[in-house]
Amino acid sequence: MDAIDAAILGVVQGLTEFLPVSSSGHLELGKAILGDTMVAEESLMFTVVLHFATALSTIVVFRKDIIELVTGLFSFKWNEETKFCLKIILSMIPAVFVGLLFEEELELLFGGNVLLVGFMLIVTGLLLFLAGRAKNTGKAVSWKDAIIIGVSQAIAILPGVSRSGATISTSVLLGNDRTKAARFSFLMVVPLIIGKIAKDVMSGDLNLESSSSLPLLIGFIAAFVTGLIACTWMISLVKKAKLHYFSYYCFAVGIVAIVAGSLAA
Repeated sequence: MDAIDAAILGVVQGLTEFLPVSSSGHLELGKAILGDTMVAEESLMFTVVLHFATALSTIVVFRKDIIELVTGLFSFKWNEETKFCLKIILSMIPAVFVGLLFEEELELLFGGNVLLVGFMLIVTGLLLFLAGRAKNTGKAVSWKDAIIIGVSQAIAILPGVSRSGATISTSVLLGNDRTKAARFSFLMVVPLIIGKIAKDVMSGDLNLESSSSLPLLIGFIAAFVTGLIACTWMISLVKKAKLHYFSYYCFAVGIVAIVAGSLAA
């Protein structure tokens, strides 16, 4: 992968991470269009690095919220901040379980499998369409909701299933407020991505001295900058836009991907 391709994929990641249209699915489609020849392990590593970039942009955008949560947590009181942090931890368990237990199997899915991405985008579109028809409320995420949303996040590890789309849609279908659902969705992924990067660094999977370090760096910067813009935009957009608008896009791209994947098979 050259620097230009890395920059393009970084921009794709930054723009699609916060929109409910599957950043991982678009990355796989982008790799296929650009003729990416990376092996599955390298492809997954590039995907994880770009996700880390957008996780960092999330931290920057939600820095005030995170500071409040950390301050409330370390006051060692049973307050709303402590409850929210524990719900985040609870929501992480399904994804951690799936990621550790099926790590090798998941790596094989991140190799430009256009047909799989197409079908998963259809699934994402269905979730968004149903969530778009749900009534908005002022309800916050409960303990039970956190577990169910966590299961959605685990399923969204599959390329083509939007993590934000799946978690926000699930939360809304459970009767939660859209804005609160989006906030929970954006914040719940940060510990997972940071944990994944830490695991890869400790295991030696991310070798910064390798020949792919420059494309990784360029992709990281591109994803971080565009992620800042997309996250800020999405926060304002989710308050007034209906989720089913995004479902039409997912349906269209999914159908194109299925047709292209079938012809290439």
